[in-house]
Amino acid sequence: MLVSASVLFASPVPGARQPVDPQAAWLAYNAVDAQRVFPAGTAMPNTVLRLGDSAVEISAADELHRGFEGMLHRILRLDTDAVQASKDHDLIVIGTAKEIAAWRPSLREKKPLQPEGFRLRSVVAGKDSLLIVEGADERGALYGAFTLLRMIAEERPLTQLDDVEAPSAAVRWTNEWDNPDGSIERGYAGRSIFFDKGDVRQDMSRAREYARLLASVGINGCTINNVNADPSLLRPEKLAEIARIAAAFRPYGVKLSLSIAMNSPQAIGRLSTFDPLAPEVAAWWRAKVDEIYKAIPDFGGVIIKADSEGQPGPLQYGRTPAEAANVLARALKPHGGVVLYRGFVYNHHLDWHDPKADRARAGYDNFHTLDGQFDDNVIVQIKNGPIDFQVREPVSPLFAGLHKTNEAIELQITQEYTGQQRHLVFLVPMWKTALDTDMHVSGMRYSMVRDIVTGRTFRRPMGGFVGVANVGLDDYWLGHPLAMANLYGFGRLAWDPVLSSATISDEWTRLTFGNDADVRSVVDTLLLNSWHIYEEYTGPLGVGTLTDIIGVHYGPGIESAERNGWGQWIRADHNGIGMDRTVATGTGYIGQYPAGLAAEYETLKACPDELLLFMHHVPYTYRLHDHKTVIQYIYDTHYAGATAAAVQVPAWETLEGKVPDRTYFEVLRRLNYQAGHSLVWRDAVVNWFHRMSGIADDKGRVGNYPDRTEAEAMQLERYVPVAVTPWETASGGKAVVCHTASCSASMGFTRATGWYDIAVQYFDLREGASRFTLEVNGTAIDTWKADDTLPSQKLDGHTSTRHTSHDVALHSGDRISIIGVPDGKEPAPIDYLEITPASGSERSVRRKGPQEEIHGNKDH
Repeated sequence: MLVSASVLFASPVPGARQPVDPQAAWLAYNAVDAQRVFPAGTAMPNTVLRLGDSAVEISAADELHRGFEGMLHRILRLDTDAVQASKDHDLIVIGTAKEIAAWRPSLREKKPLQPEGFRLRSVVAGKDSLLIVEGADERGALYGAFTLLRMIAEERPLTQLDDVEAPSAAVRWTNEWDNPDGSIERGYAGRSIFFDKGDVRQDMSRAREYARLLASVGINGCTINNVNADPSLLRPEKLAEIARIAAAFRPYGVKLSLSIAMNSPQAIGRLSTFDPLAPEVAAWWRAKVDEIYKAIPDFGGVIIKADSEGQPGPLQYGRTPAEAANVLARALKPHGGVVLYRGFVYNHHLDWHDPKADRARAGYDNFHTLDGQFDDNVIVQIKNGPIDFQVREPVSPLFAGLHKTNEAIELQITQEYTGQQRHLVFLVPMWKTALDTDMHVSGMRYSMVRDIVTGRTFRRPMGGFVGVANVGLDDYWLGHPLAMANLYGFGRLAWDPVLSSATISDEWTRLTFGNDADVRSVVDTLLLNSWHIYEEYTGPLGVGTLTDIIGVHYGPGIESAERNGWGQWIRADHNGIGMDRTVATGTGYIGQYPAGLAAEYETLKACPDELLLFMHHVPYTYRLHDHKTVIQYIYDTHYAGATAAAVQVPAWETLEGKVPDRTYFEVLRRLNYQAGHSLVWRDAVVNWFHRMSGIADDKGRVGNYPDRTEAEAMQLERYVPVAVTPWETASGGKAVVCHTASCSASMGFTRATGWYDIAVQYFDLREGASRFTLEVNGTAIDTWKADDTLPSQKLDGHTSTRHTSHDVALHSGDRISIIGVPDGKEPAPIDYLEITPASGSERSVRRKGPQEEIHGNKDH
């Protein structure tokens, strides 16, 4: 018999505004209209009856209490005594199917629930009004509780509630690329929530809250360390520390897993080899896995990156990935653990002179012949595209190439090649494009990628979704507050990949900001348009890698995609652009797809324009399906994309006072930055292709900037002109730098008197915080610091930044000056000044948050 634990929790005054906590993310539990959720005549529960006593079920009941208090201002009683709770006839009952049937046999359902699934029901039985949260198991009960709370947050009426759900696949994991020193590879939101200075952090509160967020969208596993794994994490003393992270995850049903280095038996086990077929190596792994499970009984398994980008692997001994994976799989099998072996294996020393060399072929070439050789608890983890998380790629042909092997799709939540969370890019539409691609597998009724990775197509027992998240200590987890829509979206797609982008966007917006119609309209529009906008001003037509691929993968660096061993080439020359991957004349990559899809990609006539330059090399004058030439399309999209990025700012401004102030100003700051950086991208790309092709823009925009004055053309005092590399990342290929206490660049204003916006394009290096002052006739109009932490210490497309002073009154004959004061290694560098008629934008464009210094713009 369950022991009573009935408690009435204290609460703030109902309706009182609570402090905004950015870490709450989509679990903000904003107040809702109770009448919509519980219409007239519908009883609202007073008590949560929890039938089970597992840690996960306790979390589920606590979450219901928390959510009802925040959204409905109802203080639920928490009870575990069925007899006592039954005295209150308005109940939420939560438990597993077995527990609910034992409590009240009449509620037993004939159709069993699938593992981790749940059933939500509203039942009226005599005097009793019940909301039943029934899980197939304890995780299912937790997921059901979160789903019920989401329905309430969306103000969905619960009167006729009858919802049965189950996850699409067994594996729904995030990967965190955290290092023991606390850094995060490709992390853009601060330091690790798990590690610091070589040890596991003492404070596990952020780890626990992260597990709560993951569980709320049905994610059941988290790999806590970098795929470029440090073998030392497998030492006994480190496993004891890592067990504390697993303990923080456990109440939310999130299994901890580890990335491992294949050379660990040699690196920390003191063996002379790590050959996976050596008996002593297999024995070492068996002992090590047993040791892991002794420390972490619910350990999920391991992820392996091998023979790629310098990571040790079985190829060193002439062994295959299957032979290496199976050694670990057999050690894990008795414990119920799995191996995820990354299909990201390629040669990064390719010969760029060879027209047949093609990195895109590597995944299929390396794994296709191994189909059926992997043990049944091995999953091949395949990136959505064949290259590396580009803004647009076709799906990897390997998805259709493994008929007897478990597969998982690897998606990147952290925006490595898509603006690194400084740019707004909602990635769900991109992921949906991959998941909804029909691979045309012969004889298969269901062969969309989503069907393949969930095991439906080839009827395999395992598979699923892995998302590279890389959350950090930043209050907003991923840096940009709106980037959390990507983490939410990944979880929702892993649970149900049929969901639409619009549905996911609207869910996240409602949960994060509430149900205000204006907020929903603006935020949903911003999210759903953002991927297309980013693609337009960076790399359209499937060209992809116009970012600096051999550096930090952020700003423009077009020529970095050529003449190197990494194989992400665009093959651009004076005559044309694109990789010829056809079977007829190219690398043969297209032939890796099933015949139906290969036929679509092979011919220029059938190939979709959005993948044209990934599949074909064409002249700049080649006409797309809308009859526009490739070069004109490049020009037009880059100008359109930059314009659309700027429009995001006034759209967001309409929400001032309707979203929390702190979030409002943080998003506004980032959207303003993105608007400026989109111009850097636009100018770099169009000018590079203008020079390379020698073909003019039909609309006369490229190379023609009538409102712009180059810094090197201004009257300089102590500023010195320098060349910028790569040349396209600075206007005119040059900038000015200051190596004294202060310098100035001045110009006379000769246009008509009026109100103007003055934009200063400068470079904000990672080290140093130069100070700039804009003066008109010796009077300071605006001051600012170059104190951002952009990912470069050079004058380039990563650090080029814009500051705009709005609504400045200028008269013909005025003298405009920029005073630069260097700091440390940053020489107050300036690229150009641009003066345009005042945009009429709201003053909040330049307002700063309440705790930031405000520099007044003095109109004269």
